[in-house]
Amino acid sequence: MADKNQKPALFSHERIETSNPLLITLTLIVLSIGILVEVVPLYFQRSTTEPAADLKPYTALELVGRDIYIREGCYGCHSQMIRPFHAETLRYGHYSTAGEFVYDFPFQWGSKRTGPDLHRVGGKYSDEWHYAHLFNPRDVVPESNMPAYPWLVTAQVEPESLAPRMKALRTLGVPYADADIQGAAEEVKGKTEMQALIAYLQVLGTAVK
Repeated sequence: MADKNQKPALFSHERIETSNPLLITLTLIVLSIGILVEVVPLYFQRSTTEPAADLKPYTALELVGRDIYIREGCYGCHSQMIRPFHAETLRYGHYSTAGEFVYDFPFQWGSKRTGPDLHRVGGKYSDEWHYAHLFNPRDVVPESNMPAYPWLVTAQVEPESLAPRMKALRTLGVPYADADIQGAAEEVKGKTEMQALIAYLQVLGTAVK
């Protein structure tokens, strides 16, 4: 007959589940091992750290468009990651590769698809189509439940905001030259947020032919 007063072994389920410090310590050890095995090696693989052959940093106008995309919560309904499955590539195009997102901080992979994946939308539609779609989606897609963004037509891009953004991204490894940063304000001068967002959409996924 077992002694009811006998203490459970150090790493028994009972001991672990009733001792918060022990449970936390063991959880941290397991997480650390998982990170060392699964995450750290990715930083030493060329396929995940080097940009795709034709990948270029976002221009000043595209960068503003990307910020608008994030600000308006577009990532909540649209993913930007095509999985390597036949059904996905048949519908959206070539599957996404890690090298295409090297200059994305943060990346916009997403997982929710209320709307279609947008990673290969660049060049698929004309600027005029995107303008009409963003202004009132139901004008071009009658069954769409996407909200309209008419204010983007009149909202002006702020040129002075570009240089600090680009300098910050350069510290993260985006290869912006001094000339790129100095000419950013002039590039976006007089542009609307609608033009910026369309410019961003039109470059998505174009690094892979």
